[in-house]
Amino acid sequence: MVTNVQADVRPEDRPANAVDARLHSATAEGKLRRARGELAVTAGYDARNKRLQIELVSGVGVSIPVAKLEGLAGVPASVIRTVRVDGGGYGLHWPSLDLDLAVPDLIAGCFGSRAWMSALARQGGKATSAAKQRAARENGRKGGRPRKSAAKDTS
Repeated sequence: MVTNVQADVRPEDRPANAVDARLHSATAEGKLRRARGELAVTAGYDARNKRLQIELVSGVGVSIPVAKLEGLAGVPASVIRTVRVDGGGYGLHWPSLDLDLAVPDLIAGCFGSRAWMSALARQGGKATSAAKQRAARENGRKGGRPRKSAAKDTS
C-alpha cells in the first residue's frame, strides 16, 4: 500500500509554499529598506582618516572608522579599498578577505558580532575624563552609585 505523507499537511505549510512565502517576505522587506534609504549606492575608503565611507540610496553619507569594524581592524588600506557593494546595496564585500558586512546593520550601529560589540563597549568603559572622575567622586561622597530601586522611587 502506498501512502501520501503530505496528505495531512496544509498546502501553505508544504516546503515549496514555505519557500515562496519567505521569498515574498524577503522581497517586500528589501523594497522597504530601499524606500527608507538604508541600502548603499557606493562605498569607498578614506585612507587619510581611516574611515569607510558609504553613500546610501537616501543620499545620506556615512563615515565609519575601520578600526571599529569587525574583520577590518589592522587590514592594509590597499585591501580595504577593494570594497564592493553587493546584493543590490544590502551588503559590502571584500573578496580577498571573504568578508561581508550588512549595510542596515552598520547604519544601526552594529559593527560586528555580539562578542565584537561587547569588546568595543569594554574599551569605551575604560575611557577616563575629568568629567567622569568628578562624577565618580561626587557619587562616592553620596555613598556610592544609587541603587536601581532608589532611582525608581525618585522619579
